[in-house]
Amino acid sequence: MPDHDLDALLAGLAERRPRELGRAISVVERGGKQAAELIGRVTPCGGAATVIGITGPPGAGKSTLVDRLARALRARGERIGILAVDPTSPFTGGALLGDRIRMQELYTDPEVFIRSMATRGAMGGVARATRDAVDLLDAAGFDWILVETVGVGQDEVDVVRTVDTVVVVTVPGLGDEIQAIKAGIMEIADVFVLNKSDRPGADSTLRDLRSLLQMSEPRGWEPPIVQTVASENRGVDELIDAIEAHRDHLEASGEKSARRRQQLRLRVETLLKERILEAANRAHALDEELTRGFERHEDPYRIADRLFESAVRAKGAAAGKGGST
Repeated sequence: MPDHDLDALLAGLAERRPRELGRAISVVERGGKQAAELIGRVTPCGGAATVIGITGPPGAGKSTLVDRLARALRARGERIGILAVDPTSPFTGGALLGDRIRMQELYTDPEVFIRSMATRGAMGGVARATRDAVDLLDAAGFDWILVETVGVGQDEVDVVRTVDTVVVVTVPGLGDEIQAIKAGIMEIADVFVLNKSDRPGADSTLRDLRSLLQMSEPRGWEPPIVQTVASENRGVDELIDAIEAHRDHLEASGEKSARRRQQLRLRVETLLKERILEAANRAHALDEELTRGFERHEDPYRIADRLFESAVRAKGAAAGKGGST
């Protein structure tokens, strides 16, 4: 990306112009040198936004809750960025908007920006470029950034390393899925929301959640359980209070800095993994090497060692050539 194009893009970000915001997120979704250059320019400008992750099983009403949260925060004069991370469409590779259509009224608000992002196969319910997109919205001056994810499971908890506060949404009637919460995301939730709490079985679900919290190990913050009926805008103010209380706790305890360092580590590790795979593929075509290993009945460790060594040698040779010019 030429410098003048990047300067124009950054100027648009500073003014929170939707077109430039959309273009910038598309750049980081594509990755590569342009994305690195863009993030390098905006990183010193961010750090002030409150970044919230909203996750939970399908049908829990996450989109409605995000919509109501955004409306309540806008009523207080806050600027809101929303990243809705969706399953990747098997046909187009794009994000499935689903019930995001209910946020239509927010699209006309110049101080609200909504972007639907595809996971593109990423684990953890969060698109690979989500944190880069958070950086862009942060640098653009949004006060709150809401990241709605496709939901997390036992092995998909990277969301906690992407946001400051994790809000886990559940509803009455999930039955055995309460056990999935215990097994998978109990330890990452900072705030629990029992949505659709006017439904039968809400009292039982609330007792189950409280029991699970009592059995969990202390970690300096006891996640509150907020009961909401998002479709009727009930409990939304209480949820904002709970989120702000957790934000204050992070600041006072120093945990916010610790979480941001963990986020940085995750991003660096992800980039390293991508670059090693790319280098291995360039040095020794990955598919060809896998086919050869399969035909020889080699174990995966031997194949990975050979690919890694080839990638390292290729990198060293490229660095040597660069140094001699």
